[in-house]
Amino acid sequence: MKKLRGVLGTSALLFASVAGAQVKDMPGGPRVNQLNLPEGVTQIASDIVWLHWMMLIICTVIFIGVFGVMFYSIVRHRKAAGFKPSKFHEHVGVEVAWTVIPFLIVVAMALPATKTVVAMKDTSSADLTVKVTGYQWKWGYEYVDGAAEGVSFLSNLSTPMAQRLGKEPPGEFYLMEVDQPLVVPVDKKVRIVLTAGDVIHSWMVPELGVKQDAIPGFLRDTWFRAEKIGTYRGQCAELCGKDHAYMPIVVNVVSQDDFNAWAQEQQKALANAADDPTKEWTKEELMTRGEQVYAANCVACHQANGKGTPGAFPALDGSQVVLGPMKTQLETVLNGVQGTAMAAFRDQLNDVEIAAVSTYIRNAWSNEGKGEDPVVQPAEVTALR
Repeated sequence: MKKLRGVLGTSALLFASVAGAQVKDMPGGPRVNQLNLPEGVTQIASDIVWLHWMMLIICTVIFIGVFGVMFYSIVRHRKAAGFKPSKFHEHVGVEVAWTVIPFLIVVAMALPATKTVVAMKDTSSADLTVKVTGYQWKWGYEYVDGAAEGVSFLSNLSTPMAQRLGKEPPGEFYLMEVDQPLVVPVDKKVRIVLTAGDVIHSWMVPELGVKQDAIPGFLRDTWFRAEKIGTYRGQCAELCGKDHAYMPIVVNVVSQDDFNAWAQEQQKALANAADDPTKEWTKEELMTRGEQVYAANCVACHQANGKGTPGAFPALDGSQVVLGPMKTQLETVLNGVQGTAMAAFRDQLNDVEIAAVSTYIRNAWSNEGKGEDPVVQPAEVTALR
């Protein structure tokens, strides 16, 4: 038995060593054995690092000075060494010193810190404004002005489910990759206006020196000016539910020309994808569009085969809700299910998208031909809003 335990222990150590050797620094994201704050690519991020070290050094000097004098006095002036304590009533100079010196130290620390905090909150004169909405568990981006005005999309975790379930080894950007990143131009002041559609989230990208809570019913803003082209990664920094670890943030900082080209492509795609909720859509059109909507919003929980995740997300293949009356399913998609991981999609998807994905689910896998109301029209979704 001891020999078996020894073999198992050695194997575990070997496995840990091999696994650790494969882990590398993530470009634009966390680093292996990272202890310090990232230097960042914005002036605010650099100021934060400088403040961190400045205050750490001051506190360390105070700690060494105070405890050094205290322990020196305890050792040198102990009763066992025959030292006779002095007796005096008060000393005005000492009392003034221990009041004035700490006050000056606090002021010296507060002035640069206040300057940085004020700069962090100054969102005026922005070159670009993006509204960011936190959802369980994804981010919604909407460009309010600039070349990409009107462009909006949802940014979902793109790490395959097989990696999340441990069936495949983690990739280079495990849990820190998305299907659609936020794209911004370099050397431009980008204002981020934050809110949330369900619970409190927090938009944090360390390399950009940004961390701001997104609160339902409130608009809060922050900003950054990236000084270097690249991809920078962050995460939701507020415990927002069971899949809190699965809503990363990816920001692509590109040149102004590349941003304009990207914005033009997005505007063109937006015009092509304009949805008319009053149009009578064919089943084939709804199925094609619904498969795309399902892949972007539903597959992470319910899987591509509709079987769900046992114990966490119910199967849609053969579901009585899906095969039952259309109204029940639409109300579930629109309003979610309280107390479960099923979020409300009334603000995330338009009527055409909800009708399309509902039609797709009602006809996909083994559901085809078994349920009621196989085709859902956008007008029927509009009527239930």
